[in-house]
Parts: sequence; C-alpha cells; structure tokens
Amino acid sequence: MKRNKIYNMKSFINISLSVVLTSSFITSGFKATAGNPERAGQAGASQLLINPYGRSAGWAGANGALSRGLESQYTNIAGLAATKKTELMFMRSAWLVGTGININTFGFSQRVGETGAIGLGIMSINAGKIERTTEDQPEGGLGTFTPRFTNIALSYAKGFSDNIFGGITVRVISEGIDNVKAQGVSIDAGIQYHTGKYENIHLGVGLKNVGPKMQYKGDGLSTQGTVTNAYGNSYQLTISNKSAAFELPALLNISAAYDLYLTSDTTGKLKTHRLTVAANYTSNSFTKDNYLVGLEYGWKNIVMVRAGMVSEKGIYQGDANRTTAFTGPSCGATVEIPFGEKKSTFALDYSYRFTNPFGGVHTFGARINL
Repeated sequence: MKRNKIYNMKSFINISLSVVLTSSFITSGFKATAGNPERAGQAGASQLLINPYGRSAGWAGANGALSRGLESQYTNIAGLAATKKTELMFMRSAWLVGTGININTFGFSQRVGETGAIGLGIMSINAGKIERTTEDQPEGGLGTFTPRFTNIALSYAKGFSDNIFGGITVRVISEGIDNVKAQGVSIDAGIQYHTGKYENIHLGVGLKNVGPKMQYKGDGLSTQGTVTNAYGNSYQLTISNKSAAFELPALLNISAAYDLYLTSDTTGKLKTHRLTVAANYTSNSFTKDNYLVGLEYGWKNIVMVRAGMVSEKGIYQGDANRTTAFTGPSCGATVEIPFGEKKSTFALDYSYRFTNPFGGVHTFGARINL
C-alpha cells in the first residue's frame, strides 16, 4: 500500500511538471507574461474568468484540489472524474447587483465506464439592454441592443488510479451583439492527487483558457461615407474596418487542501464533523496574480458552510490602489439532502461575493446527483 502511494505521488509530480512546463511554453508562445498588470486590457473573452458556480464561489475559488462533479469545469476539470453516476445542475448569478447583468449556467455530467466521466456545461451572460447611439445621434433614440456572451464546455475526466484524476475541457466561446461577433475555442487541463491516511490531503494543478486569438467580425464594423471624385461626382461608399485580434486570459492554478475530522470512531475517522482548509495560487497571464484561501465546515456532508478570501497586489490598500470591484471576502452555504435507495441527493447552493462599488454577486443554484 505504501509503495503504491509513493508511486502515485511520483506519477502526480511527473504529470504536474508536464502541465506546468507545457503551460510555460504555451504562455511564451502567446507572449504573455504571468502576473503582468500592465497588460490587463490586452486580453479579451474576460467572461472566462467569471466563476458561475455557487459552491466554489463561496470558497473564493480556492477548492481546485478537491472540487467534484460538473462544477470542476471552472476550478479543476480533473474533479469531474468523481461523478458517481449522473449529475444535473442549474445556477443563476446576479452579477454586480445594480448593473442588470445576470448569468445562467446549466449542464450535466455522466459516469462512463469504470473510471471516466463526461460533462457538458453552458454559461450564458445577459448584459441587459443598452441604448443604441451613433456619431450623428449621440443621445440615442435609436432603440437598444443586448450584448450576449455564451460559453459551451465539453469535458472528459478519468481516474488513473485511486489517487490520481485527470481531465480536459474544450470550450466554444461566443460573444457579441446583433451585427458584430467574435468566436473562439479554448482548452483547459487539470489533475488532482488525493492521499493521506484517510485520503484527506488534496493537491491539484490546472491550466485554463489556452487557445488561439479571437477577432470581432461583422457588418457593424462597416461605415457609410460619401466620396467625391476629381470630376465633382459624389457617391456612397461602404468602408469595412478590421478589428485587431485579441488573446485569451490564460492562467495556471496550483492548489492544495486538507480535511480535518473533528470526531473519530473505532476506525480513527468519523465524517460527522469535517473542517477543510484550502488554498490556491493563480498565475494570470494578463492581470495580477491571485492568492485564494477558503474554509468549509461540513456536517455529515448534508449541511456545509464556507468562507473565502481573494488577495492580490493593492486590493487592501484603499480604493485608489484596488483595480477590481471585488474587495476580497466571499461566503456561502449548501444543503444537500439524500433520498432514495441509491443514495441520490438534491442540493441547494448559495454564495455571496463582496464588491465595492455595486451590491456584490449573489449566486443561487440547485443540483441533483442520481
């Protein structure tokens, strides 16, 4: 048993090094310097950095080493391999309350074979209605338009042993308005390692948002102009403009977690009362690096409450130095009720992320594990 754990640990280290080295080469190929805030406005598709899931949002996203099921599509896709049979999920977020932006996320994951699982997740952002203006009519009066952002993710994860999980996600990205759109593809990859006397030590590495550049195209980039030739004749001309291509916000997550069981029985472990501490380091290609920590208490895995904190350079040094609307803290809770002979469960999730300005981010969700 000890020899197997040593072998699994070596395998995890080798795979982790492969992921880190691969991400380094990919990042170099895209000319992205990790944690470079001067490049914050040069990446696009920033909706890829939004966490739409209630559980991990309450952790502040620190639970990448122990995420489970479909929610792992955001934190660490390797956790999808822990899907027991079938999981259905729906989440809704009121994003930065006061802006009128809502995020709907839904999908499912399904066990395939003895150690594999597939998942399909769809995230849709509705930014509300915006007054349409032009150079000739800057005050509006031309109706409204609605920006829409949609991500469709297809994932596969597999357990390579009792301790090591790995997974990959291919995500189709679409954003734009009625006459200008951009589409692209990104890839995520991740691994998790679970060890310890009670499998209560968790490690994870994940690479996210790697893909080719995107570019806006459409009739909305064209303008109408009047051209007069040398003979004094005037005619209408359509001028097509070309937008610059932009890169995706690639990042690397390195995470760890530890489960502490507060009660014990004759086996030395009793999961009635559990306290889990989690931490995550995020190396961003275009913005400041993030340090995430989270804490969760669970009672029989039926009632769970959690809190988290996000830290980055300047976030606690006053509004003049903070470059994000998020102020750091987050919290959340889950009630997961078992039913049926097959130990199926129905869960309700909630999280809140503090912001200034705006009224924070509320995320509500429901999931069924069959």
